[in-house]
Amino acid sequence: MSGHSSKTTVGALPDTTVKSPYVPVALTWLVWSLFAASIAVLAARIRVGGSWEIPGVIAIDGLTVLMWVVVTFFSGIVHSYSRRYMTGSAHETRFFVTVFGFTAAVMGLVAADHVALFGLLWLAMGLLMSKLIGTARGWRQAQAAARVARNYFFASSALLGVALTALWWTTGATTVSGIAAADDALGGPVWLIAAGALVLAAMIQSALVPFHGWLLSSMTAPTPASALMHAGFVNAGGILLARFASVITVDATFMLAVVAVGGASAIGGKLLKSVQTDIKGKLGCSTIGQMGFMIMQAGLGFFGAAITHLILHGFYKAYQFLSSGERIEHIGPSRAGTRTGGPVTSVVGVVVTLLTGLGGGALFAVLTGKGLNADSGLLLTFFVVIATLHAARNAIQHTSLSTTARYGAVPLVFFPAIVIYAAVYEGVSALLMIDTAATELTILHGIIAAVFVGIYIGIETGVHENSQRLYVALLNASQPSSETLLTSTEDYNEY
Repeated sequence: MSGHSSKTTVGALPDTTVKSPYVPVALTWLVWSLFAASIAVLAARIRVGGSWEIPGVIAIDGLTVLMWVVVTFFSGIVHSYSRRYMTGSAHETRFFVTVFGFTAAVMGLVAADHVALFGLLWLAMGLLMSKLIGTARGWRQAQAAARVARNYFFASSALLGVALTALWWTTGATTVSGIAAADDALGGPVWLIAAGALVLAAMIQSALVPFHGWLLSSMTAPTPASALMHAGFVNAGGILLARFASVITVDATFMLAVVAVGGASAIGGKLLKSVQTDIKGKLGCSTIGQMGFMIMQAGLGFFGAAITHLILHGFYKAYQFLSSGERIEHIGPSRAGTRTGGPVTSVVGVVVTLLTGLGGGALFAVLTGKGLNADSGLLLTFFVVIATLHAARNAIQHTSLSTTARYGAVPLVFFPAIVIYAAVYEGVSALLMIDTAATELTILHGIIAAVFVGIYIGIETGVHENSQRLYVALLNASQPSSETLLTSTEDYNEY
């Protein structure tokens, strides 16, 4: 049983339009209605502009309406997909209520202006996601995974509380917009505590290394919940840093540290992925790496690029999770030992990859104006090219194309992807109206970039596979909490 297997169906598929309970149907229609309304609000925002707010409570800006559109779209997809996926489950109604509640919490979070409201919605978002992870109440491993995630989210919320309290203490402002307006008052030890706590809270929520344990322990979640988690929830870290951009950009050295943190997770996610054997595990490690790229972009001062990355990654990862069952079907045992994820390491492959990357970088620079000067925009272009080229190559890695055909297939996928990335970035930046905080390049930037490239090339060429010690270390680092493992050696010990 190898290669492509035929699709067989045991019995009739459920008729969701007839048998679905009222609550899932109503909430699915409601969330799609919210999506339509969000598009209308976005159009009005683009056309009219201005400030829409309830002073001191909520403020609707470009980031708010953009996230409303993105969040309601992903939620609508998950609701519609779950109509069939959850049919017949005893947890169906509770699952839909929780998903919709999570959607509402995120929509409120991106509109919240008062720091207390922002902090409460951040906590609510985490608690609702932990409920989705533990949807199956009678499943011990699922409940253990929910507890692990909940502990991480409590820690993230506590750090955010510390940051918001420190910012209030420093600026006297009780709103997010007030803190942004009082950026002249930021600095010193209290600012450092606030900025550090913000970054740590973002790292936990976005499952960056070393806080990735909750994400790898959450594989017991229903597939639609995983899609919502990887396409939406983990993006909260980027949204948090964009909201408090004025705090993060006070000191260039601190921003460099954020770049280093993101780079470590980008590489760490790729290394962890190399030892995964199941599809959801690979997708989880991919998310860890991609969130690292997102944090790097924020550290470089390009928050519009970070928001662009989380949006495009959300679309990609939602599709990957919701189609993960199809991937299992199409990859047979005969191909299990074939190393298809790596690049072509021949001279021709290296030349084609380099020329494709250089061409894509030049195209991105021309379209966005980033990378034309000797500042952090050059690194932004560099990392965008790496992330996009990696995604393009992943898109064709399981195709039946010959090695020679892949030489041409990668550029055919990569160049349109770069154009789309640049176009979305320009649109997002115009809508957000967040000042770009590009910094001068330093020797430390060069060292970080050189180390990143060196490790990345080592992974791509398979050098890391020669170290058994590294393999064991990665295998241990990628293990979920022992309580969440579906089986253990003790389960097979009759004595």
